[in-house]
Amino acid sequence: MKIGELAIRSGCQAETIRYYEQRGLLDAPTRSAGNYRLYGSAHVERLTFIRRCRGLDMSLDEVQSLLALQDDPEQPCCGVNELLDEHIAEIQRKMSELQTLQTELVRLRSRCQNTVLVKECEILKDLAMPSPACGG
Repeated sequence: MKIGELAIRSGCQAETIRYYEQRGLLDAPTRSAGNYRLYGSAHVERLTFIRRCRGLDMSLDEVQSLLALQDDPEQPCCGVNELLDEHIAEIQRKMSELQTLQTELVRLRSRCQNTVLVKECEILKDLAMPSPACGG
C-alpha cells in the first residue's frame, strides 16, 4: 500500500509517517518501480503501537525504547516495566503540578465575585503582585 492508504489505515498523517521513518521508529518501506513507498501490514501494526503509546503521553524517546525492547523479544520484560514505572512517576508529577495550578486559579477567581470596572479588578491587581513561586 502507498503512504496515503497507510495514513488512512493507521490514523496517522503522511508527514507523521515520514517523520517516524526519519526518527527510526518505522522501518523504511520498499520502493516501487516508480519510486513510491510501499508499506505492509507490519507498518500498520507498528504505527498502531506508536499511536497507542503517544495516546498514553509517552515521548518519542520512550516509544523508541519500547520498540527496541519489542524488537528483541527473547529478553526479560523488566525494561518495559522500568520505563512504565518512570512514565507513571512523571505523570504523577505533572498531575501534582496541575493540581497546584488549579488551586491557584480558583484562588484568583475567588478574588472577584462582582462585575466591577477593570481598574478595580482584584484578579488583575493580584496578578500584578510578585508570586512566591517566582521568587518574589
